[in-house]
Amino acid sequence: MVYDIRDDGNRANLAKALQRFGLSRVQYSGFRGELNPHDRVELAREVERFVVDDIDCIFIVPLCSRCLSTARVISKSGRTLIRDTNVDIV
Repeated sequence: MVYDIRDDGNRANLAKALQRFGLSRVQYSGFRGELNPHDRVELAREVERFVVDDIDCIFIVPLCSRCLSTARVISKSGRTLIRDTNVDIV
């Protein structure tokens, strides 16, 4: 999941909501985690309230195992997309 939320307070509250769903931050506005289809629907309902401005947007992008295995991170910091193999990107 990645997002662009204009208001600082709203953005911070969104991050807290994502963490309550068990998602982990991979970038300032990027989270990842494993969610079943029902929880993805619930997550979408929960985060919809954070989109209040014309430029606000949230992307929930489920990835299959094949897509996840071909994803690449380009970074000098040694960051990785996945810390363990039991995690799906959401």
